[in-house]
Amino acid sequence: MPLHQISFDFDTAPVQEEKPVAKPKQVVVTKPQPEKVKARPADNRKTNRGRMRLKEMNAGTDLIEIPEDEILFQKSYYSIGSVADMFKVNQSLIRLWENEFEILKPRKNGKGDRLFRPEDIKNLKLIFHLLRERKYTMEGAREFLKQNKRAEEKFALIESLKKLKGFLHELKAGL
Repeated sequence: MPLHQISFDFDTAPVQEEKPVAKPKQVVVTKPQPEKVKARPADNRKTNRGRMRLKEMNAGTDLIEIPEDEILFQKSYYSIGSVADMFKVNQSLIRLWENEFEILKPRKNGKGDRLFRPEDIKNLKLIFHLLRERKYTMEGAREFLKQNKRAEEKFALIESLKKLKGFLHELKAGL
């Protein structure tokens, strides 16, 4: 049997004349329906859980901010936080790459903080290029570095060609 609620209005003044009495309103009370859980917030913010999409990964490869060699070699050591900021990655990823690749050997102080030399940053840049731009797996990048002793020279050539390409794009935009 459905539930019925009867409402009365007691705030009105008493009626002098006799009028036919209207039937009271019948209100049906229903249970509230549970809300559906949304996968994304209402403002469509990007969540930071799970793996990064390849498009997002490709967009990030151009945004790394490693200073030129003259500026880079002015300091002897860089902290892991500053290196992670240069590459726009988490510190844990830098530590993972340190464990996976033999060419990365940062110094550690008495507290155990990692201190990266400019040569280590150059090697990190090479590893970043292999993993993020050329889409090598960790194992594939490790094998590539073992087999190709001149990988650093090839990478330096690629970097100089990228700089030339950037200069030509700026020159074209200026015309």
